[in-house]
Amino acid sequence: MPSNRRGRMKQEARRKPFRSPKRRLLVVCEGENTEPQYIRGLERFLRDATLSIEIPPERGDPKKLVQVAKTFNSAAIQDARRSGDDNVRFDEVWCVFDRDDHERFDAACQMAKDNLFRLAVSNPSFELWLLLHFQDNPGQQHRDRIKEMLVKKVQGYDKTIDFSKYLDGLNAAAVRAKRIDDTALQDGEPLFTNPSTSVYLLLGSMAKELKEDDRFKDWDWLDDLDQ
Repeated sequence: MPSNRRGRMKQEARRKPFRSPKRRLLVVCEGENTEPQYIRGLERFLRDATLSIEIPPERGDPKKLVQVAKTFNSAAIQDARRSGDDNVRFDEVWCVFDRDDHERFDAACQMAKDNLFRLAVSNPSFELWLLLHFQDNPGQQHRDRIKEMLVKKVQGYDKTIDFSKYLDGLNAAAVRAKRIDDTALQDGEPLFTNPSTSVYLLLGSMAKELKEDDRFKDWDWLDDLDQ
């Protein structure tokens, strides 16, 4: 009786090598350079081989950004169904934009909520998050004033990011931003009031698998995000 051993060996040879699935985050940004450059710098710093970040090139106001997020997320879901590989789906979808004076801001937030997308919103601007790397809460300020304050801390700042200049203040920025949110919550203030920035939540999501890394042993706020 002929042996099928050779057939079994061929089948085994065709098996794909095992790989651990990556956490896939879709991050849609309002800014052309600042936010994407910062997030890419953060990604390189974290050095998490299990994390994959996709940043679409499309830009626009908050409502358009959420629509872009919907398009990319839907495409990933369809690809997962066609391929039978759920690892193609995004684990989280983030929209990063400013409160500013956008007329469709509230509609954008509601659309994001309806689609279970997460928000990293800064009021008045993303520069507030950058400023918190160097100092505490500056109080309610216009976006132009926040930029003036940042330029004094980061010489030559012109909406491009040298991530190394922010690295030392990364943990402090998250602690300060979370404190602003906690205080606003205690005082019964509305979401995304001036000043506030929830970019630390995106940072927390990106870093959450690294809490045991010695580099992040002092990042106590990461544990608070799990509560």
